[in-house]
Amino acid sequence: MIAVILAVICAYLVGAIPFAYIFGKLIGGIDVREHGSGNVGATNIARTIGKGPGVAVFVLDLLKGTVAVTLIPAIFGRVFPGFMEGRQYALILLGGAAIAGHIWTVFLNFKGGKGVSTTAGVMVGLDPVIFVCAMVIWAVVFFVWKYVSVASIAAAVALPLLAVLTGKDFSFTLFCAVLCMVGVYAHRGNIKRLINGTETRIVKAEKSQ
Repeated sequence: MIAVILAVICAYLVGAIPFAYIFGKLIGGIDVREHGSGNVGATNIARTIGKGPGVAVFVLDLLKGTVAVTLIPAIFGRVFPGFMEGRQYALILLGGAAIAGHIWTVFLNFKGGKGVSTTAGVMVGLDPVIFVCAMVIWAVVFFVWKYVSVASIAAAVALPLLAVLTGKDFSFTLFCAVLCMVGVYAHRGNIKRLINGTETRIVKAEKSQ
């Protein structure tokens, strides 16, 4: 039990690293929370300081999720031989902790990003097939409607459906359903702006003052 708690804490702290905030400070000299949408994520970095930094933040945020469900369990499995008993439940806990760390980061008063990239990283580690399918859905929706938020919501909604279609067990499907609800809830502001017709359609870098 102690090993699981320690591993979950490590996964949370990895997920909590606010790369968007760090890139905003180091490259743009800004607090990304005070610019653009105010979101601590890759899309807002792309809008405020450039697409290159935005892509870098996306990759790093994705890696947080992948590390949480691959490297961390590998390390703890070596140190604590019985750690990976009930392997899937342990991986779900670690993945969930990393996503929670990104959304509610302890380093920024528990106000982080929306968890899209980190969720993608978790799926890379847990089920690459679902990851690829979700990314295809994201890309198609974005290509048609040109809204990052709509594409992200569509990918989130697709997760539990993809879990069912690929024959995953109840615990994994439930995990995907929870991720879907968290993803949609995290985009509640975007949904309001979509309804009001004020949502930004395509990412455009803006020079910060």
